[in-house]
Amino acid sequence: MTTVGEHDRAPPLIVDLDGTLIRTDLLHESVFGLLKQNPFNVLKLPFWLLRGKAHMKEQIAQRVAVRVDLLPYNDEFLSYLREEHAAGRTLVLATASNQRYARGVAEHLGIFSEVLSSDEARNLSGPRKLQHIESLIPEGQFAYAGNASVDVPIWQHAAAAVLVSPSSSTRSQAESIGNVERVFENNSRRVVELFRAIRPHQWLKNLLVFVPLVLSHQIDNLSLVVNCIIAFAAFSFCASSVYLLNDLLDLDSDRQHPRKCRRPFAAGSLPVTVGVVAMCVLLIIAVGLAMVLPPLFLPALIFYYAMTLAYSIWLKKAALVDGLTLAALYTMRLIAGAAAIAVMPSFWMLAFSMFIFLSLAFIKRYSELLTMGGAGAPQKLAGRGYKPVDMETVAQLGTASGYLAVLVLALYINGDKVDEMYARPEALWMLCPMMLYWVSRMWLLTRRGDMHDDPVVFTIRDVRTWWLAVLTGGALLTSIFWAQVRPFLPLPG
Repeated sequence: MTTVGEHDRAPPLIVDLDGTLIRTDLLHESVFGLLKQNPFNVLKLPFWLLRGKAHMKEQIAQRVAVRVDLLPYNDEFLSYLREEHAAGRTLVLATASNQRYARGVAEHLGIFSEVLSSDEARNLSGPRKLQHIESLIPEGQFAYAGNASVDVPIWQHAAAAVLVSPSSSTRSQAESIGNVERVFENNSRRVVELFRAIRPHQWLKNLLVFVPLVLSHQIDNLSLVVNCIIAFAAFSFCASSVYLLNDLLDLDSDRQHPRKCRRPFAAGSLPVTVGVVAMCVLLIIAVGLAMVLPPLFLPALIFYYAMTLAYSIWLKKAALVDGLTLAALYTMRLIAGAAAIAVMPSFWMLAFSMFIFLSLAFIKRYSELLTMGGAGAPQKLAGRGYKPVDMETVAQLGTASGYLAVLVLALYINGDKVDEMYARPEALWMLCPMMLYWVSRMWLLTRRGDMHDDPVVFTIRDVRTWWLAVLTGGALLTSIFWAQVRPFLPLPG
């Protein structure tokens, strides 16, 4: 190695891995991989760290495998490296990541002549990396590609600096040295990517907290409306916190999905550390909002969060259990909405919710199976408990669940208490054919392959769904406020 690059036209290029060659940090990702295996593994981390960071990295690497073929490589920079390699330039991978991961990346790419990395006894970062490089290549006879301020001391000893996705301060420090060979800019905008990651379009689900207010005929009570608005905000922030955690736990599965691979963490356009901070902040805000509502709301929110954690780590892998859990999570929003206004949730409302949202959950799974290649695909759905052969069963279960929801609605409308609660109960019968049409159409489009693999996204964009929502709301409000609506209708008498 002492003679490496002596005859090259350009000095050997030492390449950093985390944040440079790949748009992520393997230590951060592998920690979440460890937590996904067993959340109690987090208790082991401090004890491993007591024996040094290198030991901790080794212990994690022994337990967590990384799919190097799925990592979010910096494509423009990787193309540059391939060109340099083809031109005969010596490339060396030097990283603080564990040797198992570093060697895996090097073997996958096939362009590096040497790999310098951390092992159980040595954490190859900062000054240690520089010392190791200079023990092999004399000072000033190598180029170094990095991305962070910790790389500045190495650039000071290098013949040339290659900057990859540098911050403005890092770029200024590197340019002040005067040996910048090339700069690869980072075009991603973190604020935009974070906004995408928290999925505000999914907040539409949390409008369910208003349903108990409407069904209890208290929509004209301003204080209760305010309570529901606060509950909506609390659930939205809580749900977004869970979305971030779910994405961090599901990196490998998302990277194998044709659409989810573009999610910010899977694509490497948003650092894992940003996700962790945002996740904690959102959860703190959600709990703070919950504390100003009636006392039963906070336990409902906590139970929802705990159930979602269980889903993200364990339950989503179990066929059928995952669908039932998703339906229960939707129903928890209704229960929390009732807690926010201190009313008892209706049995009929909860029964309808479980069936209709179980149908939507199966739509989601059917669409994912169809996207993966349909019944002829050989593999199991990544991170899920379904196989392509299950498609027909999933469709049957989902369709049956949707129709059972309409049956529950019809039985409710036919009940004795409806006459006491609604001024014009017969108007409610309009809901049944509209629901039958909507459920049938959703499954028709799903079977055709025209359904987005997230039914919520589809409903947001679907004009017919919005028209049905308007008609449904009109029928419901008419049945409640008939005396107020009657003067505005062109009816005889």
